[in-house]
Amino acid sequence: MEIYHITLVFGYIYGYVNVALKKQTWQAYLYIVSDSRFDSSNAVDGRKSDLNPLEGQCVQSADNKRSATWWVNLESDHSIHDIRIYYLTDNNVWDKNNGLTERFLGFRVYLSNTTNRLDGHLCCHDTNYTRSTIPAIVNITYTFHAQYVIYYNEKLGNVKYPDDYSYYAFNELCEVEVYGCMTGYHGPNCSLPALTTVVIVT
Repeated sequence: MEIYHITLVFGYIYGYVNVALKKQTWQAYLYIVSDSRFDSSNAVDGRKSDLNPLEGQCVQSADNKRSATWWVNLESDHSIHDIRIYYLTDNNVWDKNNGLTERFLGFRVYLSNTTNRLDGHLCCHDTNYTRSTIPAIVNITYTFHAQYVIYYNEKLGNVKYPDDYSYYAFNELCEVEVYGCMTGYHGPNCSLPALTTVVIVT
């Protein structure tokens, strides 16, 4: 009996792509369940030209909640390079006078292979921004492998937060772009293809 090991090298695809675009999403506490203008999928629909919550391009969660969770399922394990979060601005100047800045503060992003953030890896926890300094578009560079990207924020009743923070937690995401490699590729600029070994027994 002879055993042959054949390694197949697939063609190269260079460059990071938005692997979250139009993928499955979920969020806790939808603002109005029957109104798709606030649906969790709005954050991966590729639209971010109108950051007014009533125009159907942004996610919005219910009022008076102590936690806010949103995730996107990348459908398989991906090599992730960076994440860009576009926050709801209501098309107003984004500075300390915009009341939405306080709702973004303290956010966290987890990378996980399940929908449970605690099963995953915390890649970003904002503890430094203020209403004057937090950008409307946050770019997080973090190399990791995961299937789910989870946005989370909390404003717990028994915790003392900085004065700038909102009293409740919100999902108000207009776009979440996850740049990484297509399935089967990894490495710098996705330059390394997966190797597949086929065993032939004769």
